[in-house]
Amino acid sequence: MGLERLMKFLTTDIWRITRADVSAVQYLMVVLLKKVVLAVRFFTAKRVLSRASALTYSTLLAIVPILAVFFAIARGFGYSKYIEVWFRNAFSTQPQAADIIIGFVNSYLVHTKSGVFLGIGLLFMLYTVLMLVSNIEDTFNEIWQVKKSRSMFRTFTDYLAMFFVFPILIVLSSGISIFIATAANSVPDFLMLDAAVRTLIDLIPYVLMSAMFIALYIFMPNTRVKPSNAVVPGILAGIAMQGLQFVYIHSQVFLSSYNAIYGSFAALPLFMLWMQISWTICLFGAELCYTNQNLDYYDYDAHAGEISHRYRLMLCGMLMGRICRRFAEGGQPYTVLELRQATSIPIRFVTDLVYELIDARMLVEISGDEKGDESRFMPAEDLQNMTLGTMIDRLEARGQWKIDLDFRELLGEEWKKVLKLRNGYLREARSIPLREL
Repeated sequence: MGLERLMKFLTTDIWRITRADVSAVQYLMVVLLKKVVLAVRFFTAKRVLSRASALTYSTLLAIVPILAVFFAIARGFGYSKYIEVWFRNAFSTQPQAADIIIGFVNSYLVHTKSGVFLGIGLLFMLYTVLMLVSNIEDTFNEIWQVKKSRSMFRTFTDYLAMFFVFPILIVLSSGISIFIATAANSVPDFLMLDAAVRTLIDLIPYVLMSAMFIALYIFMPNTRVKPSNAVVPGILAGIAMQGLQFVYIHSQVFLSSYNAIYGSFAALPLFMLWMQISWTICLFGAELCYTNQNLDYYDYDAHAGEISHRYRLMLCGMLMGRICRRFAEGGQPYTVLELRQATSIPIRFVTDLVYELIDARMLVEISGDEKGDESRFMPAEDLQNMTLGTMIDRLEARGQWKIDLDFRELLGEEWKKVLKLRNGYLREARSIPLREL
């Protein structure tokens, strides 16, 4: 009975609590619980674990080419040792995997310099890197309900800048760590200062890891993410990653038999397991970041997949009515958020339905190329053609009919009555302009 009440509270009652019902502290706890519940639900409903597996595979293919680019840039500026030290520290729990990867990277650079990997090898390198970057961006865009990816120009410029800036940030962070460690060793007589510096050194990995996740959550989705909404998920993800490192180090005793069986080959499956868990942590943080920014637009915990066909047509009619009326009045086209505010339809429903209407050739999307530009939506045709019957007919005609069936039965009298009734229904519905709904 207690479990049923808890489930009812999490699925129904919690979404009906308003600010006037509870105290400020209680409402804050309710808001935090809503964010966690939504993040967990979205995480499981959208099969993010499958996405984490796909990213693990892409990472394995692309890690050597990407590190080769980083090492090549670092060598060009004369700080390749810093990059290698940073990489070994990042993989301190898996020294065997670090040694193998660095060996691959060095061989890759040597053979590239000699011209062996030009041509097909270079194309494969570019393909693996672009596939990883594309998969990461697609996953984050799916989490953020973004339907439009970066343009080719912005993809090239954004990620080229990242490849150049990231090694520089690594060198700067390594320099700061060395400076603080040197300062700590030079003041051994001041016990309190020494303890504070030591604590600061211990916190540096957490700070750097959290900063990396915060930057990833802000930069990767092709939409505007408020930094304030990415801070807490980034910190939690950074702490979770450091916790994973801690657990991995202290579980080596249990993995000794595994290493005894597989020998040096054990580094690969263990590295894959570590990568899978790491991507899972990263993507759950992204879900938490999304719910952190969009919780205000969820009136209740709704499931888009459970909408009936009839209810979906009614919601589409409401959206089209607002859009067509705004267009007829000469106003600025609606954004998804403005449609949600005008109709009170949950924002995930609005996003899904708007793009269904685009697919049905009822709407067109207007958006700029800059990141964070909000897409706006306007009728795809003259308002005289925008009728309820046209919308219903096009929505029901979406998709393709690929089943080869014998339709001679449709020539029978009963089927002719059915088709006549449907044509009459659509003809009547076409007399209702959408802008009047």
